[in-house]
Amino acid sequence: MSQSLKIAIVGDFDFTYNSHHATNMAVDHSAYFLEVDINYYWIKLSEIVKFKSQQFNQYDGFLFAPGPVKNPFFLHGIIKEIINRKIPTLITGEGFKILLEVLINKYRLNSYGEKQVSDNLVDGKNFNKITILPHSKEFIQLYENYSNIELTSARYSMYPQLISELQLNNIADIEAYNQFEDPEIISLQNHDFFVGCGFCPQISSTRERPHPVIYTFFKACVISLEKTG
Repeated sequence: MSQSLKIAIVGDFDFTYNSHHATNMAVDHSAYFLEVDINYYWIKLSEIVKFKSQQFNQYDGFLFAPGPVKNPFFLHGIIKEIINRKIPTLITGEGFKILLEVLINKYRLNSYGEKQVSDNLVDGKNFNKITILPHSKEFIQLYENYSNIELTSARYSMYPQLISELQLNNIADIEAYNQFEDPEIISLQNHDFFVGCGFCPQISSTRERPHPVIYTFFKACVISLEKTG
C-alpha cells in the first residue's frame, strides 16, 4: 500500500456496542478498497478534550463514532476545536446533534433562545431503518450503486428556520434527507471535508461493499495528506 493514514476515532470504545465493532470493521473495509494503510486510534472524550493544539495536527482525519455520548459537554468542545481546522472530519450518530448545536452557537443562530433541534426520536437502545434521499450531486453519485436503507439509533428533526439559516448564511449544505423530510447528512462549506450524518454508515459497510460515505472520508484524508505532505 502506497499511502499511510493516522486516524483518530473519537469516542469511548465499548465492546458491548455493535456500532463500535462495526466502526473498526468499516475502517478495514475502506483501507482494503482504497489500498491505503490506515492506522486508527480510539481516543476517549476525556483524553482528547485535553489535547493541545499541536496534538490535533498529528492526525490525518477525525472519525466520530456513534454513541451513546457519555459527556456531551466534552464532545461539544472537541467539535468546536476541530471545526476550525482543515482536517477531514466525519461525524456519525449522536454527534450529529452536537455538531448542529456547535454551529448554532458559533454563528449565533438562536438569538431568541428557541429550541431548533428535536430530542432523539429513536429509542437509543435500538436501531431503526431510515431511507436516505441524497440531495446534492455528489451524494446522489455516492449512493447510485449503494442501498439507501441505513440503520440509526439517533434521529433528529431540525426546525425549518435553522435549515434556512445554515444554507442562506453559507454555513452548511444539506447533502441528504430522510423519508421524514429531515436533513440526514450535512457538510460544512469552506471546508474540504467535514460531514455529519445522523445514522451509522459503519453498520452497513462490508468488505465487498465498503460504505461510500466512509471510504470517501478516507479518500479525502489521502488527498489532504498529499497536499500538506
